[in-house]
Amino acid sequence: MKRKATAIWQGSGKEGQGKLSTESEVLQETQYSYKTRFEDGKGTNPEELVAAAHAGCFTMKLAFNIDAAGFKADSLETTCSIELKDGSITTSSLTVKAKVPSIQKTKFDELVTDAEKNCPISKLLNTNITVDAHLEN
Repeated sequence: MKRKATAIWQGSGKEGQGKLSTESEVLQETQYSYKTRFEDGKGTNPEELVAAAHAGCFTMKLAFNIDAAGFKADSLETTCSIELKDGSITTSSLTVKAKVPSIQKTKFDELVTDAEKNCPISKLLNTNITVDAHLEN
């Protein structure tokens, strides 16, 4: 499987702007700029897209882990926060809230740790990854 996206940038780093498009067309000439990355401008930015990719990948891997362990998740909700510091992504913090009937917390934590370590985006990131997992009733 291969997926692709295209970035087009025009102008200088600070005053210029770009557009992002994906093969699936989920992003289609989506605006990004210095202001969307470092200020409060309208549009997206690379770190937000990495956060979305990590949250989605981790959650899907956790769902497969839960299935393989013989359980079925009623719901999984993951938020990812990416920290950019001194020009590098230094931390990807995942917070997951899960409703999984009949699973023990220790088993759930084991499946979370495996998802953290083995989702493809976790493997791609060369950064500190943290997970705060909450199993709800």
